[in-house]
Amino acid sequence: MKMNIKKLPALKKFPLTLALALAFCGAALNSALAVPVVSNVTASQQSGTGFVDIYYDLADANFPLSSISVVVSTNQGATFNVTPVHVSGDIGWPVVPGTHLHIVWNAKLDMAPLLFPTVRVRVIAEDSPTNATPLITIRPGTFTMGSPANEQDRSGDEGPQTIVTLTNMFFMGKFPVTQGEYLRVTGVNPSNFTSDTNRPVERVSWNDATNYCAQLTAQELSAGRLPAGWVYRLPTEAEWEYACRAGTTTRFSFGDDATYTQLGSYAWYIGNGGGTTHPVGTKLPNPWGLYDLPGNVFEWCLDWYGTFYPGGSVTNPGGPGSGSDRVIRGGSWTDFDTFSRSAGRDHSGQATQIPSIGFRVVLAPGQP
Repeated sequence: MKMNIKKLPALKKFPLTLALALAFCGAALNSALAVPVVSNVTASQQSGTGFVDIYYDLADANFPLSSISVVVSTNQGATFNVTPVHVSGDIGWPVVPGTHLHIVWNAKLDMAPLLFPTVRVRVIAEDSPTNATPLITIRPGTFTMGSPANEQDRSGDEGPQTIVTLTNMFFMGKFPVTQGEYLRVTGVNPSNFTSDTNRPVERVSWNDATNYCAQLTAQELSAGRLPAGWVYRLPTEAEWEYACRAGTTTRFSFGDDATYTQLGSYAWYIGNGGGTTHPVGTKLPNPWGLYDLPGNVFEWCLDWYGTFYPGGSVTNPGGPGSGSDRVIRGGSWTDFDTFSRSAGRDHSGQATQIPSIGFRVVLAPGQP
């Protein structure tokens, strides 16, 4: 993180002297790719008011949108202990990279009647969007899909192992879609276990899941939170396994766990599920910060199910061109531990609605 400090004159119309320490940072989750860069930050008080104009330039080599936030320090930068509430302009999600971007901060509302001899402002840019669905940035990369022939408890449809390259960055839901999120978008909650809307939505078919993605895309576009050319959709099976493995090659993202003694710390499955789903995010995440990929509910993937992989090396695979069932991944509260392995696969008819199947979304380039 870099920091540029600029001293400004005392503000006479409002009892707040600003010495701006204007900095930037960006998401650096699973790749060495360049992060968003904030530069040329300036700030000044609007004459006779408590408003502060903050201008900055934003460049992003990875993604055409960034999420911008501002934090404030009132203790010489020891901690950034204030998050401005009364801000507008080029802040939040989405902000398109460009020059002379503008944030207006009503410092009087956020800070008065307090008097601080020095205030420092940090402008933060991240690739990962901040919106209705918590998302994790997934960087491009190459991994080995499927399991080796000698992997414990493997199934025959997990091979042959295939070298997969994903060339596009995308965002994946930090959690499975919850009942609350599904209800807000569609107006209904079809789930069986409804005591807590922070549980994953279930009893949703593949058709229901793709319809949810289309509705969410339309709503976010209409609200101005999504640019043209970006859509919510289900992950491909390759994207799902790439994110689940999170750079690992073991049976699980946390190791081989031959006796399944660690699995209960990361997943709800038949051994600890208690006959029900559970609120999302209550187990440990994988190395990329994704929760509930193993366990809780199976998750629909975009692909048709095929009984074997192509082998060799492929780029951005989308599965077979046709089929009778769709892929589901990750295991569930009612399934055995073997289904929760990173390479574990299953499948179901796309109209299936049962309490053990839900889904999570990705945000990626595409057409509605």
